[in-house]
Amino acid sequence: MATIGDVARVAGVSRSTVSYALSGKRAISQDTRERIERAIRELDFTPNAGARALATSQTMVIGLLVQFFHDEFSPAMLQYVLPISDAAREEGYDVLMVTEDDGPHALRRITESDMVDGVVLLNVAHDDPRVAPLRAARQPGALVGLPKDTDGLDVFDLDFGEAARMLVDHLHDRGHREIVLISPNEHVITRGGAYAWRFRDAAMERAARYGLRIYPYWGETEQPAITQSLNAILDERPSATALIVHNDAVIAGLPSVLNARNVHVPDDLSVVGIYSEDFGRLFSLPYTAIETSPDKLGRAAVQALVRRMQDPERAGAPVVRFIAPELTDRGSTR
Repeated sequence: MATIGDVARVAGVSRSTVSYALSGKRAISQDTRERIERAIRELDFTPNAGARALATSQTMVIGLLVQFFHDEFSPAMLQYVLPISDAAREEGYDVLMVTEDDGPHALRRITESDMVDGVVLLNVAHDDPRVAPLRAARQPGALVGLPKDTDGLDVFDLDFGEAARMLVDHLHDRGHREIVLISPNEHVITRGGAYAWRFRDAAMERAARYGLRIYPYWGETEQPAITQSLNAILDERPSATALIVHNDAVIAGLPSVLNARNVHVPDDLSVVGIYSEDFGRLFSLPYTAIETSPDKLGRAAVQALVRRMQDPERAGAPVVRFIAPELTDRGSTR
């Protein structure tokens, strides 16, 4: 295994110069830095993480706090983990994923013990109990999801209200007058999943503005309840000509239900949803949909966090940024 001395020898510099190049504690010339980087690649040298942490007070690790709930569709949440990991690796950071049920305790544990340089929170609730200990931590944080109180936080989320309005507009423009709306499970609302009611409320308000009838339902997250509830809803609303689905588990199970009922999209029923392109590809979903942009959100959160970790003065004031929704028309409406 190559050592820092080997890197210094191949690069033709002192050990201390290599150390300065790795830690960033002192400025070195571009030519010297390039020689050191070539030597590191040639020798496949990996700095000792413990030694680096002692020398620089940096772990080069980002904590990722994820909450998995039994009534949410795990494949949908996992879409956010990969882009966050990829973005962190591109910036030179590893990711420590923490999934403890007691999120506040987990956050205090990894920050007070200096296990990480910064934290990303996923699946953020309206009154998220992890926000207060994050504000109290020495390390900065970034959130994917909108809490009630955003003061002092970098927050990134999809504009769910605008996403709902775009889908209702899309159906209204095509002459639909009766629409079924399937939302996330009611438990998501109970525990503060603001994205669910932001979408639902905006859809209801837009439909009322147009004088449309919209029938809201809570969706299920597991089989056979998904199939049973979908059949019950479709039986109850035979006059509805369009379906808006804001529920990943339901939209994934919808094609098989419609096929069993011999319902053809869009001839018999128009369908729109909100999910990522990758999710749609995974479940072969042919529906017009709003892109949820997990890649954009995850990367934006990591990049903002890295700027704040590396140069807090130049990072500027915290931001709350909504990703603009994009609609992809896949021909599932008429």
